Amino acid sequence: MHKGSKKLAYTLSALFAGAVFGSGCVRTGDTVTTIDGFAQGSTYHIVVKSDRQRPEIQQAIDSLLGVIDRSVSLFNDSSLLNRINRGETDSVDAHIAYCVETAEKISRESDGMYDITIKPIFEAWGFTGRECDGDPDIDSLLRYVGHEKIRIENGRLVRTMPGVQIDLSSIAQGYSADMLARLLEEHGIEEYLVEIGGEIFCRGTNPSGTDWRVGIDKPEEGNFTPGADMQVKLSLTGLGLATSGNYRKYHTDSKGRKIVHTINPKTGYSEISNLLSATVIAENATLADAYGTLMMVIGLDRSIELLNRHPELMGYLVYTDDAGRFETYVSPALERHIIRD
Repeated sequence: MHKGSKKLAYTLSALFAGAVFGSGCVRTGDTVTTIDGFAQGSTYHIVVKSDRQRPEIQQAIDSLLGVIDRSVSLFNDSSLLNRINRGETDSVDAHIAYCVETAEKISRESDGMYDITIKPIFEAWGFTGRECDGDPDIDSLLRYVGHEKIRIENGRLVRTMPGVQIDLSSIAQGYSADMLARLLEEHGIEEYLVEIGGEIFCRGTNPSGTDWRVGIDKPEEGNFTPGADMQVKLSLTGLGLATSGNYRKYHTDSKGRKIVHTINPKTGYSEISNLLSATVIAENATLADAYGTLMMVIGLDRSIELLNRHPELMGYLVYTDDAGRFETYVSPALERHIIRD
């Protein structure tokens, strides 16, 4: 279970005319301000619909993303999360506490198929910038994995044994999108779309006065350009959305085996199934992010069962049938969000 040193797949692209990703780039029109930049090993893209310019927004965004980076990022060697993993401290901040506690609820529900203590396994397979050492001793590393081995208590991360480490990559960018949305609302902005690393939260309407339009990329190997070949377009507002998949993020080991980013925390090995991508729409991007990752681990049938148990979630699942043809499962409630033009 993981989304990798970068997100599992940038399978999500907001449909904006002339959207160009830059570094701290702000473009303002008559009623729209677009802000692009880089954060957490990926890009962010924010569109604000407003009749007033707010020059302080960029500074506030940069400040918030800096705070989150110094907290939950695995890219930042001095982040609080990395210092916790190295055993230098056990104190957590509000960002880590929220992500860990949210993850724990999903871990309990899924009987540990979603598990943020997967970091040693994921690292052993070479997905955190380190080379994979041939055949890693997965069995020896599995003793450090298990959501029941950690808990938050009085502002501290309590571990049942030394060596347990956490990786929030499967939830942190969704959380970051939600935090950016909250920031915008604190500045009086009520109509916006936030996208960071492919995770989205939007509210209100777009500049055309309709719900925001979001595209999900077709999960095919070789489809490396977001928006170039889309599976479906959705109309959304007041919701978070995240997509997980394996078709862009994988590597081949020394024996020629395809190692994908979706690692089963029970076995420590890649979980390969006919489910190619899972898009989840939820009340916030944090939940959408985590549930999307979980679905890639548990596969098509159990994902459909999960969606049936959670009417508050919507899902768009892309899979292959026995003949290798693309098929989709669409939650009934999601049908009305599909753009069919």
